[in-house]
Amino acid sequence: MSILKAENLHKRYQLGKENFVHALRGASLAVEQSEMLAIMGPSGSGKSTIMHLMGCLDRPDEGRVELSGRRVDNLGGRELTRIRGKEVGFIFQGFNLVPTLSAVDNVSLAAEYAGQSRRKAREISEQALADVGLGERLDHKPSELSGGEQQRVAIARALVNDPRVVLGDEPTGDLDTETSDEIIAMMRRINSDTGTTFVLVTHNPEVGEACDRVIHMRDGQVLEEAASG
Repeated sequence: MSILKAENLHKRYQLGKENFVHALRGASLAVEQSEMLAIMGPSGSGKSTIMHLMGCLDRPDEGRVELSGRRVDNLGGRELTRIRGKEVGFIFQGFNLVPTLSAVDNVSLAAEYAGQSRRKAREISEQALADVGLGERLDHKPSELSGGEQQRVAIARALVNDPRVVLGDEPTGDLDTETSDEIIAMMRRINSDTGTTFVLVTHNPEVGEACDRVIHMRDGQVLEEAASG
């Protein structure tokens, strides 16, 4: 069963009065329930753009996006905010943590944003951090954590609201090889243990090898897909 589908997506960005960049040119793909999928391709191929559209962070100029069989690209702002808060989790290359907040407060912020009480948010955030191996680092701020630990906090934040899909944009891009391997292994374990679907945009072939399937993109189009692992 496809949990996330993109059909014939087109997206262009205006850089000047008559200067446009066509980021997507009819791209289509389907993500199956509980799979771990990598999207690969050179810079400018449309990888991040298709992820942003599938995560309801932006709207396509043409085409449609479906989440769990429901069209979502045409929804209003309030409903899109709810989907981003509860149904889709995000992991970014630069971690995107609030530097003045502790690890648990960074994760709790996402839970409160999704409607949890402060007390409940703290409770589920502590558990999410324990699940990624940071149960002893709850009160540390980002500057007191290594890059790998910061990304673990970001993963806990992405998972705290039990989303249907987690989207990662170069989630290992700022990490060394050993730490990258640890982070990917941890995401693979979470995927296997919980059935959470992961879609990872990456340049790293080792990330692709750890996934169930790899999608290749170039010039705004999906070229091919292949089994991985």
